[in-house]
Amino acid sequence: MLANIPDNYKVLFLQGGGSGQFSSVPLNLIGLQKDRCADYLVTGTWSAKAAKEAEKYGQINIVHPKLDSYMKIPDPSTWTLNSSASYVYYCCNETVHGVEFNFTPETNGVVLVCDMSSNFLSRPVDVSKFGLIFAGAQKNVGCAGVTVVIVREDLLGHALKECPIVLDYKVQAEMNSLYHTPPCFSIYIMALVLDWIKNNGGSAAMERLNKQKSSMIYDIINASNGFYVCPVDVTCQSRMNIPFRVGKKEGDDALEKAFLDGASKRGMISLKGHRSVGGIRASLYNAVTVEDTEALAAYMREFLKEYQ
Repeated sequence: MLANIPDNYKVLFLQGGGSGQFSSVPLNLIGLQKDRCADYLVTGTWSAKAAKEAEKYGQINIVHPKLDSYMKIPDPSTWTLNSSASYVYYCCNETVHGVEFNFTPETNGVVLVCDMSSNFLSRPVDVSKFGLIFAGAQKNVGCAGVTVVIVREDLLGHALKECPIVLDYKVQAEMNSLYHTPPCFSIYIMALVLDWIKNNGGSAAMERLNKQKSSMIYDIINASNGFYVCPVDVTCQSRMNIPFRVGKKEGDDALEKAFLDGASKRGMISLKGHRSVGGIRASLYNAVTVEDTEALAAYMREFLKEYQ
């Protein structure tokens, strides 16, 4: 068993990506309690988009003071959770800013919903702590086109009347994800990737490798005397996405361009940071090998030596 999913959960294979779930989650779950409200933790671009979309369907409470920048997870002691919320929502790895939860939020009995699109099966997870987990497959478990939803059975059948039928979890669960033509090829590729994860030791082995790979890059950043700078608070630095600036804290444009050009000559592409934040971003998903990471680490050391 890869994810050790308890018997009282359904696994759905849907379309629309993580973004489709920004609508599906409130449409299916915000009616669980009569107040039609939900608590959202907003720690980056994706949870912010999810909260904004959910506002169409009910009262959304951001449980912590608004962050000026997405560089840390607010301390749980500052959260104001609403006991009559239908669910508490968070994104456990924010790809754009490189912020990852290394703990499961305590909700005091309220249903917990998590967007695991970018770190699904990169580490073991206790599914029983969640009412619903969703993940677009394209980061760690396959190619774009299929979204996995793991939902506890007692949460089915509460959709708002305006919920489109293709987004209704109960309909999809009863039809075994075959209410309409499923994304067959994406599901097939996902099956191959799940076999690969299983044959390589499962999520515990993926976690060991991901710790090893991310430590390799963070160690170089930390030992560079400020030449490389990761802006994220050390308590929530992501193993999946490592954003950093080159030359100084706010980045030196010329050095960052030189870094990307040099990387590209060595066959390393897609290292440019997300357009909304700039800089450099190394994404170390399950498919990135230790050898690939070592090649990046060697280049970072070489570049540091040449330009510092």
